[in-house]
Amino acid sequence: MSTAILTGSPVPGSSIEGDLRSLGFDVRTASDAGDAEALLAAVPGDQRVAVVDARFVGHEHALRLGLTDPRFPLGAIPGAVTAQPAGRQALTRAMARENSASAGTAHGGAPAPARSSVGHIDNIDSIAGVDSLADRVVAALDADGADVHRPELGSLVAEVPADPQARNEARQAVAAVDDEAVRLKSAVKARDGFFTTYCISPYSRYIARWCARRGLTPNQVTTASLITALIAAACAATGTRGGFVAAGVLLIASFVLDCTDGQLARYSLQYSTLGAWLDATFDRAKEYAYYAGLALGAARGGGGDDVWALALGAMVLQTCRHVVDFSFNEANHDATANTSPTAALSDKLDSVGWTVWVRRMIVLPIGERWAMIAVLTAATTPRITFYALLVGCAFAATYTTAGRVLRSLTRKARRTDRAAQALADLADSGPLTGLLIRTLPVGIRIPAPLSAVVGVLLLVLAASFDGPGFSLLLAAVLYVVLSADALLRPLKGALDWLVPPLFRAGEYCTVLILAAKADVNGALPAAFGLVAAVAYHHYDTVYRIRGNAGAPPAWLVRAIGGQDGRTLLVVVLAVLLTASQFTVALTVLAVVVALVVLLESIRFWVAAHRAGAPSVHDEGEPA
Repeated sequence: MSTAILTGSPVPGSSIEGDLRSLGFDVRTASDAGDAEALLAAVPGDQRVAVVDARFVGHEHALRLGLTDPRFPLGAIPGAVTAQPAGRQALTRAMARENSASAGTAHGGAPAPARSSVGHIDNIDSIAGVDSLADRVVAALDADGADVHRPELGSLVAEVPADPQARNEARQAVAAVDDEAVRLKSAVKARDGFFTTYCISPYSRYIARWCARRGLTPNQVTTASLITALIAAACAATGTRGGFVAAGVLLIASFVLDCTDGQLARYSLQYSTLGAWLDATFDRAKEYAYYAGLALGAARGGGGDDVWALALGAMVLQTCRHVVDFSFNEANHDATANTSPTAALSDKLDSVGWTVWVRRMIVLPIGERWAMIAVLTAATTPRITFYALLVGCAFAATYTTAGRVLRSLTRKARRTDRAAQALADLADSGPLTGLLIRTLPVGIRIPAPLSAVVGVLLLVLAASFDGPGFSLLLAAVLYVVLSADALLRPLKGALDWLVPPLFRAGEYCTVLILAAKADVNGALPAAFGLVAAVAYHHYDTVYRIRGNAGAPPAWLVRAIGGQDGRTLLVVVLAVLLTASQFTVALTVLAVVVALVVLLESIRFWVAAHRAGAPSVHDEGEPA
């Protein structure tokens, strides 16, 4: 239970106490500043507490934004300040400091007036207003250097009026703005794809409100979206036209729920670390499970079409696209002197009407991509669906990667140690690379991306043209050596963010090619399962880094070999075993990797959630 402490002179007819109770606060009234400090000290340290001026006039949603957002330890709007357990010490210290100053002025000085305003405030001391303990505490927090979150209120009203006339004007301003309409609008992601913005969000926001009013949580809606997508995959796996039509419809329904869970989180401010992880993870699970369903359906259909290679290729391409996004963003997350003519041109195009939507559509974000898959599934065949998906994703990957390469080459920036470490973690190199780095301290002294490119090309070409044999084994050994060379120096170069996606392409494509060359039933499905398990591990690494939790534990990387160890192992298995034995080995490897990474991932995120890790809400990439 959260506690709100009302301070200042009560106003007859004020709705503030009722508004606070509707937001889940237990309301207590302080007679003066000393009483407020005593009440604050009496609130258990594991509870949220707010100090609110009893004369506050404003929208209930303004209070909700300022006082209930779980992402920030400290928050404030005019006339109100709040602290979660992580911010309680700072709030208590500011309250004591303010009361001490007020006690001093009682013996000859006048108390410094606190400030109030309407809407967002940037400098609380620059706005004329009335004496308000809550605003004085915020000023003290600012003076202490505390990070106080001030939400953008826009047209919402939040004010502590100075006199009856100002109070009437504030109440009229409240009546003139429909805060429910503002709340619904703010539930929609500010930046999204064309299909999502114009075909889904206009009604999914109302589904989100319906869910909120019935007490449903974003995690429950996320789970419903996953279940719907899995049913869609099962329908596609039937191989019948009716099943394909049902699968397309259910895939769109799953995407509607996928939009709804984020809108519900924004509408009701229900953010959590666990929820952000579930949302991101389930998106990948839904899409790749649907690929598998299409492949099964194609094999079971009248023509018995084998499209597992296309399904695996689509998963590899899509995963590599995401790794490009993640690596580029991490490399430039906190880069200094971040200037680039290419970036300036991109920003200019993003400020012009129609080019904004064209640029968002050609990258084939999740809304456009799922809509295309759903329509093609219902109207055509799995093979045509995968062809279109591969062509569209290849074009999008080329466009985005080329643009980022140009930005990097024209950008004069200094990458930080944090960015270099994040890229090294994303590289997912194992014990073999670590051993080589320790024994080969000099290196070949070529740029890291070039080492990675040469290694990947040698490996993929040997697998494609020679297949299992001595030349492939030699190429795999050289790949491991070049992988180690790429990581000998900190990844701070202009194009070093390409190293992790190159490693992903090398590992995934090797598994795909060798499984296809095995040419036995079950080899490609086994390869699909192995790549899916490894990709999950790589996505999980990204989400941990984004959540400031660091990379997965070293024992986990060692247990599953790292990308270098797994690649070499797959090559050795392909060389030594028969095609049938290789298929069994891939299946066993897929099961082992999936069990290890899933159990550790679930353990980590559930433990982080229970330990009270800071709540997050990652808008993520539209792709």
